[in-house]
Amino acid sequence: MLKVIICILLTMIISYLLGSCNSSIIVVRLLKHEDIREHGSKNAGLTNTLRCYGKLPALLTLIGDFAKGIVAVLISLLVFKLIIGENCFTSPAEWYPEVLDKQSVGYISGIFSILGHIFPIYYGFKGGKGILVSCSILIVIDPMTFVIIIPFFALVLFITRYVSVASISAAVFYPILTFILHYFAEGEPMNICVAHVILVTCTSVLLIYMHKANIQRLRNGTENKFSFKKKSTD
Repeated sequence: MLKVIICILLTMIISYLLGSCNSSIIVVRLLKHEDIREHGSKNAGLTNTLRCYGKLPALLTLIGDFAKGIVAVLISLLVFKLIIGENCFTSPAEWYPEVLDKQSVGYISGIFSILGHIFPIYYGFKGGKGILVSCSILIVIDPMTFVIIIPFFALVLFITRYVSVASISAAVFYPILTFILHYFAEGEPMNICVAHVILVTCTSVLLIYMHKANIQRLRNGTENKFSFKKKSTD
């Protein structure tokens, strides 16, 4: 059990530190010598980068945020295999919690990657909202959910033209879709499925909470609609 605890702690620390590498802040500083958090919505994320600096910085931000989530999960899984054993996810010992499977480790890694993205230790604990990072972990541990939730996000964005509405809607849909796919489509045992849904729900609650300012602007009718056009930063 001590090895499991060590693995979980390392997963949390590594994922948080990787998540703290905010791609938007890094890209804008390197290309524009500015702080993205001082422009536009002041959010260090993809949408604000696109609005303020255009497509190339936004593309680099997209790649960076996706990559760090994927890398965090892969390293976390590797930590378990190195410390516990190569077959730790296929032949768990009696003391190894059944619900702590490959996907659960990925979800834990994802939560702490998102926390790092939102509260980056390298940038005064002021970062982005974590949507891209949350999507990236699905590529590694739950590709079917990723394949469904990305078009869902795009559809809501197309209909409403609000990134915030699409993000919040996807966050609400995320645990529901996870339960449907894992329990009904994949036939997971209920205890494992519930563990996955609880971890996913923690992620969703965190993502929705980080959109509280957007929710207020939506109520006030002052939220910006999405556009591919670059806004002037003069």
